[in-house]
Amino acid sequence: AVVHLTQHHMLPAQRTAELMGDLFDLPLSDATVLAAVDEARQRLEPTVTAIGQAISAAPIAHADETGLRVGGKLHWLHVLATGLLTWMGIHPQRGKKAFVAFGLLTSFVGTLIHDGWKPYRDLVCKHALCNAHHLRELTYVFEEMGQAWANHLIEMLVEVCHEVTAAGGPLSADRIAHFRSLYLEIIAAGEAANPRAPPSGKRGRTRQSKAVNLLHRLRTYADDVLRFMTDPGVPFTNNLAEQAVRMPKVKQKVSGCFRTLAGAQSFCTIRSYLDTLRKQGVNLFHALTQTFQGNVPQPRFA
Repeated sequence: AVVHLTQHHMLPAQRTAELMGDLFDLPLSDATVLAAVDEARQRLEPTVTAIGQAISAAPIAHADETGLRVGGKLHWLHVLATGLLTWMGIHPQRGKKAFVAFGLLTSFVGTLIHDGWKPYRDLVCKHALCNAHHLRELTYVFEEMGQAWANHLIEMLVEVCHEVTAAGGPLSADRIAHFRSLYLEIIAAGEAANPRAPPSGKRGRTRQSKAVNLLHRLRTYADDVLRFMTDPGVPFTNNLAEQAVRMPKVKQKVSGCFRTLAGAQSFCTIRSYLDTLRKQGVNLFHALTQTFQGNVPQPRFA
C-alpha cells in the first residue's frame, strides 16, 4: 500500500506514513516508507530491464523527456513507451550521453515517434513526428499571426487523420499522392507569406520567425510528418510518451523534487512497472502484494 500510494498516486512519504496510521492504526516513519520503496525497486529491476529491452526491439516506439529536479540539480526523465509497455530512466543529460548510458535507443531500428528534438534525429532508425505538436504550433501561427495557410494545413492534417482512422491503416497510393501534393502546396503558400530573413552579417545563423522555422521543419521532414498515413501502426501523435511523462511532473508538483538520485531511480523503476501493468489491465495493488511475497507478476512483452 505504501508503494502504491507514493509511486502511483504520488503522495509524499510523510503524508503516506501518516495515512497508514489513520487508516490502519499503524503509524510509520518516513524511513520505513522509503525502505519499502527501495525494496520494491530491487524486486522489480529485472522485470523493468526486460521491459526496456522489449521496447528497444519493438517495431514502433514513442520517446519523450522532461526535466526533474534531483538533489536541487536539473536532471532529465527519459520515457520510452508502446501501447503495452512503459520504461523510464533518469540521467543528468538530456541527449546522446543519456541514450548511450541507457543503451536502448542506440540499438532501436524500428520507427520512433517523437517531437523532432535533434538528438533523436541522430539515431539510426525511422522517424515519425508528433502532429499534436504541429497542430499547436499551426494554431498559434493562424490565431496570433493571422496566416490562413496554417489553418489550411490544420484542416488537411485532421482530414487525413480521420481518413486513416476510417480505413484502419495506411491510405491508398492515390490518396497518399493527393494529400502529399496538397501538403506541399500549402507549405509553398506559407513560404511565400514568410520569406526568410536575409543574412545578418553576424556570426551564427540568422534569426528567423517562428513561422519560417516551422515551415522549414515541415518541408524538410515531410515524410516524417505524414508517416501516419503511409506506414502501418504509426499514430498521429506522440500521446503515449507524453502521457507517461505527465505523471512524474505531478509527482514533482505534489511531493517536491527528489532528494537523492537513488530515490529518483527507484521512482523510475517502480513507475515503469506500474504504468506497464496499468496499460495491461492488471490490478496494481495485487501485483505489488505478490511482488513483496516474492512472486513478481510479469507483463506481456509483445
